[in-house]
Amino acid sequence: MPFDKNQGLLFKLLIPFVLFVDMTIRASTGHCGSLFEDLPVVEIHGFFETRAGFRMQNDPHERDLSILDARLQGELLVDTDWAEFKYKGDLWYDGVTEQGEYDTRETWFFVRPTDFLDVKIGRQVLTWGTGELVFLNDLFPKDWQSFFIGRDSEYLKAPSDAAKFSFFTDIANLDVVYTPQFDPDRLVTGEYLSYWNASLGKLAGRDAIVKAEKPERWFQDDEVSVRLYKNINNYEAGLYGYRGYWKKPAGRTESGRPAFPELDVFGASVRGRIGPGIGNIEIAYYHSADDESGSNPLVDNSEMRYLAGYTQDMGRDFNAGLQYYVEQILDYDDYVSSLTEGPVRDRFRHVLTFRFTKLLMSQNLELSLEGYYSHSDHDAYLRPKVHYKYTDHIAIETGANLFVGADRNTFFGQFEKNTNTYMAVRYSF
Repeated sequence: MPFDKNQGLLFKLLIPFVLFVDMTIRASTGHCGSLFEDLPVVEIHGFFETRAGFRMQNDPHERDLSILDARLQGELLVDTDWAEFKYKGDLWYDGVTEQGEYDTRETWFFVRPTDFLDVKIGRQVLTWGTGELVFLNDLFPKDWQSFFIGRDSEYLKAPSDAAKFSFFTDIANLDVVYTPQFDPDRLVTGEYLSYWNASLGKLAGRDAIVKAEKPERWFQDDEVSVRLYKNINNYEAGLYGYRGYWKKPAGRTESGRPAFPELDVFGASVRGRIGPGIGNIEIAYYHSADDESGSNPLVDNSEMRYLAGYTQDMGRDFNAGLQYYVEQILDYDDYVSSLTEGPVRDRFRHVLTFRFTKLLMSQNLELSLEGYYSHSDHDAYLRPKVHYKYTDHIAIETGANLFVGADRNTFFGQFEKNTNTYMAVRYSF
């Protein structure tokens, strides 16, 4: 979001509040020590990074520059004897949009009122499920746009403004996350990446910026995510539930504007050792609440999603992972008969993902290759990367985002002209 200096002052206001509450609680419990006794533990970390990238082919809808960031991240952790507080924020100059930007990544308050309950309230990065760069029951927001232009992998996960309650029992553990206002994925809008515009029936970019109609009423357009999990004979089994909205536009209004229809998700997963490696299976049912019959052409149909994966150490400091992912459109015949325009999606979308990681030079040099290949869509996405830790404080990284596709309307095929290479230098403190 554009820089707002008042947001950057938030953590400065909360620090004295934390200190005041800490002193009040200690006084109310009879602790009469000096003001300078039992002061909270304060840790400060961060980094400064420059990152630049360019398209490897001409795209008439975008600039040749794919990314140009000069970024400062600050992280503050305050740990008292009764609670924790964390702030993490990014301030950067964006050379693509040519403006300063600010984003609060985390501002949360954590307490453990009892042995069986943890509470974390505020802006936080949340994740669960068993997939690696494939998300079924993880309905927390993502930022694929940052990922595709070459920002660090941590920015794939966007923050949520939520309250998380974790209950621990001998029978099973339960996580409940309440988000009072809908947090969608950070969309590919056309500012950085050209994309397939279904309304125009062609590729578009800066000439057709996406402006979706987002549900944004506090405590009405909210979300609830639930995970029940237990370790059974060294296998972690989980059940999931979600009530909210599709995280990316899965519908459109009568005027053609992208929209976020209502969505319910129910799923399960199992993860544990299989032979010399770790295997995982995950399944999810996406119930499109605004199109239960599957015949509404303005709303995506309900779906089933399946994932099976396996990861294993193949040698010294060499790890490989493989996943097979399937999306199935339900009520497919009704979906086909309701179409009035545009390409027809396949009943099943198959995607194979892979990852190879090799560490060299006393683990200071990391070579990695991540990729997706869909034999149903006839498209692919490759993400090679080289990361070198030059010193304890300085790291250098170079990589690429390579897209190929036979059709311009498939998920990865639409980004083919956005293929880019990038380089980054980071100083951490």
